[in-house]
Amino acid sequence: MAPSATLLFLLLLGVLTSASSLPPARISFPLNSTGRPLVHFSLHDVHNTTTLLLSDDGSTLYVGARDAVLSLDISQSDVISLRRKVSWRPSEDDIKECRGKGKNQEVDCPNFVRVLQLINSTHLYTCGSFAFSPRDAFIDTASFSLVQHDGAKGRCPFSPFQRNSAIAIDGELFTATTSDFRGVEPQISRHFSKDSRPNVSQDTSVSLLDEPSFVGSSADPVERKLYFFFSEVGKEFSFIDKLQIPRVAQVCRDDSGGQRTLQKKWTSFAKASLLCQSHKQLPFNILQDMFTLQPPEGGDASDTLFYGVFTSQWSSGRQSAVCVFKLQDVRMVFAGSYRTFDMKTHQWSLQQGKHWYLGQCGLDKATDSELEEVKRSFLTSGGVKPVTDGPAVVSSEHQYSRVAAMRTMAANGKQYTVLFLLTESGFLHKMVFLDRGARLIEEIQVFTHPQLVKSIVLSSTKGAVYVGTSEGVTSVPVANCSVYRSCSQCVLARDPLCGWSPTRRECTSLNHEREHIVQDVENGNVEKECLQQIRNTEDTAEVSAGLNEVVRLQCIKPSNMATLTWTSPRFQNLSEKLFIQSTDGSLIFHAADATFGTYHCEAEEGGYKEVVMSYTVQPMVSPRSIIPNDPKDPGYDSEDDSFEEFVPEKQQTVTIGPSGDAEDEDDEFTTNLQDDVTSNSHSPNPKRNIQDDGLNRTLTFRKDSQSLRETLNVPETRYYSELVVVSLLLGICIFILALGGVHQWRQRKSDVKRNPCADAGSELEVVETSSLSADGRQKRKTHSSEDFKISSLK
Repeated sequence: MAPSATLLFLLLLGVLTSASSLPPARISFPLNSTGRPLVHFSLHDVHNTTTLLLSDDGSTLYVGARDAVLSLDISQSDVISLRRKVSWRPSEDDIKECRGKGKNQEVDCPNFVRVLQLINSTHLYTCGSFAFSPRDAFIDTASFSLVQHDGAKGRCPFSPFQRNSAIAIDGELFTATTSDFRGVEPQISRHFSKDSRPNVSQDTSVSLLDEPSFVGSSADPVERKLYFFFSEVGKEFSFIDKLQIPRVAQVCRDDSGGQRTLQKKWTSFAKASLLCQSHKQLPFNILQDMFTLQPPEGGDASDTLFYGVFTSQWSSGRQSAVCVFKLQDVRMVFAGSYRTFDMKTHQWSLQQGKHWYLGQCGLDKATDSELEEVKRSFLTSGGVKPVTDGPAVVSSEHQYSRVAAMRTMAANGKQYTVLFLLTESGFLHKMVFLDRGARLIEEIQVFTHPQLVKSIVLSSTKGAVYVGTSEGVTSVPVANCSVYRSCSQCVLARDPLCGWSPTRRECTSLNHEREHIVQDVENGNVEKECLQQIRNTEDTAEVSAGLNEVVRLQCIKPSNMATLTWTSPRFQNLSEKLFIQSTDGSLIFHAADATFGTYHCEAEEGGYKEVVMSYTVQPMVSPRSIIPNDPKDPGYDSEDDSFEEFVPEKQQTVTIGPSGDAEDEDDEFTTNLQDDVTSNSHSPNPKRNIQDDGLNRTLTFRKDSQSLRETLNVPETRYYSELVVVSLLLGICIFILALGGVHQWRQRKSDVKRNPCADAGSELEVVETSSLSADGRQKRKTHSSEDFKISSLK
C-alpha cells in the first residue's frame, strides 16, 4: 500500500488554505495581577517541581522534583504549605559514574522524579532518573519516609527530558517509557502483577512502536482495558520525511501472555491513529497532551471524553488545536478491521476478512497460529475521528502544551465543559464550549519563562488548577467572579462558573442553591438579564488644568472585546487637530477655552453600551476664585468670578476598536507628556479633583471651603488691605532710592567740573549701590574697580 501520493496532495492542498483561529481572550491578567490572585509555593533548595499527583481526598498534592519528593497541604484555598519533604539524591559515586557516561553533571545527573502513583492506601510509588540510572522507591504516606526498592528498568526513562506515562490500578503499575540508556527501546509494561500473573511487556521481535513520545494514559473500567496516548513515526506511510502520527494503544489489564507464543508478552496490544484535521487543512499530527474527562455522575462509561492537544510538524509558528474523542469511538475502531505487516517486504496491507481475536482480551488459551497473526496485525485500518467535525479549537497565536477539563452546571441547569490550556509562553487559558463554538474567557500568566517539562492537575473539589514548573507550584482558582463589578460585566463574561446575585448585588460563584442568579452563557444578553440591575456604575472625576497644558484622560477597557468611544456634549466635532486618541484608550488634548468641558468614555461589547468613565475638565482656579470672600470685607464683590457655563451640543464620537488601535497611530504626545494632567479611572470615589502645584499634579478630593483652606495652608485673612499696605511701602522705598541716585549723580558731576584731570588715567574707586529685594530688604552690591575704567582726559 502506498498512500504517499494522496497524502502529499492533501498536504499541498492544506498549504493553500488556513484554518479559522480562536478569538483572543476576553480578559488578560499579567503575572501577580490583583484581579486574578494566585497562590504560589516554592523552596529555595528545590527545583523542577514538575510531576504532580493529587490525593484521593483532594487535600494533599504530591510533587516530584529534582532530588526530592514533597507532600503539600492544599486543604485551604488561599495557601499552599509544606507538610513533609523527602530528599532523594544520587551519591557522589553515582554522579561520578553519570559523568563518566558523557552526561552533564548539572543537567543530566540529578535525580528527576518522573513517576508518582498511589500504589495502595498506605504507600506512594515513585521512580526517578537517578543520575541516568533509573531507580524506584516506596514512600509511606503516613510518616512520609522513603523505602528503597530494587531496580526500576522499564518503569521510568533514563533521560529527564523524555516523556513517559504511568497509571496504577488496584496495586498494579502500568508504565509506558523507554527502557534503555539511549532511549530508543520503547516499552509498555505491567509491574507488581497480582493473582499469580506474570509481569508482561512488549514483544521485541516486531517493531510495535517507532520512536514514540508518550503523553498520557487512561483506564476503561468496563472492558478492563488501558489506553496509552503518544506520537510516533508512521511507518505505514511512504514519505520522504519522518511523518509523525498521533496514536492510541490498548492493552488488557488481565493479559498474562500466551502459552508458547508471546510468553509474558501482550497478546492484546493494538494501536490506532487519532485524526485531528480540519477540512482541506494540514493535519495536526503531534500529540502534546491528553486529558480524560469522566462522564457525569450516573452516566454511561462509553461517554467518557478524551481532550487532546495537537500541534503540526509543518507549522513554523505557534499553532495548535484541541480535538475531542469519545471512548465509544475508540472501542469501535479496535473492534474493527486491521492491517497486516509483511515481514519480507516491510509493507502494510489490509487484512482480508475479520478475525475475532485481534484486539481482544483473554487470549491466554489462543493457538500459536492465532498469536502469530496477533504479532503481525496490531494496527487498525481505521482511525479514531473526533466528536466534532475536525478540531474543537484551533489557535494560530498560541502553542498549547497541557490541558485539563471539567464539567459544570450553569444557572439554567445546562451542562458546560470548561477547558484549561497551558501555553508555552506561560499563560493558562480558560475556555468554555458553547453551542456556537469555543470562547476564550480569560488568560492568566502563571510563570515567567518557557518551560521544557510542565504538568497541570485539576481539582474540581478545591476549585483550582495546580501548575507545576521549574519555578514552583502555582494554584490558579478556576474562577474569580469578584473581578466583574457590575451585572453587565458579569453577564458579558459568559462564564458558566459566575453569575450575578441581585440580592447581594455582586458577581459570585454558583452554589446551585435556591438563590436566583442572573446569567446568560450563550448570548450574554445584558439588557434582558440585567434590566432591573443596570445602574450608573462609571467613575467620575474632575480635572483642573492650566491653559495650554496637555491633558490626558485615561480610560481602561473593561475587556479586550470592548470598543471604546469618547463623547462630549460640548463639541459638535472632535477635530483631529485638537484631540488625539492614543492606543491605550486615552484622550489627549491641550487645555484651552475651546476644550474645557465634559467627556464620557463609553464601552461597547456584544451590542451593549455603557459609560465606564466621565471627566469634567475645568481651568485651573486662583485662591480668590476658590475661597469665598467675607461679606464684611469692604472689597467684597458679590459678582465673583465663575466658570463659563457650557451649553450641550450634538455629541461627536471618537472610537477605539477591540484591538486598541486609534484612528491616528502617530501619537506624538505619548512620549513627551511628562507634565500631563492624568486621572485614575479605577477609583471608587464618585468625585475627584486634580490640583496643580506647578510641578506635579496630584489627585485630591474636593470637600468644603474650610478643608480646601487647610489643604492649601491659606489663612482666613483679608488680602486686599494687606496688599495695599505692601504696595505703598514698596513704592515709598523705590522713591527714596531714586532720590538717592539722583543726588549721587549730581554730586559726582560737580566734582568732575572742579577737577577734571585729578583722576585721569586712574581707575574708579569701589562703588556700592543699594536696591530693594523682593522681600523689601535693602541689598548692597559691590562693583570692583576692574568693572569700570575712565580714559585719561587730554
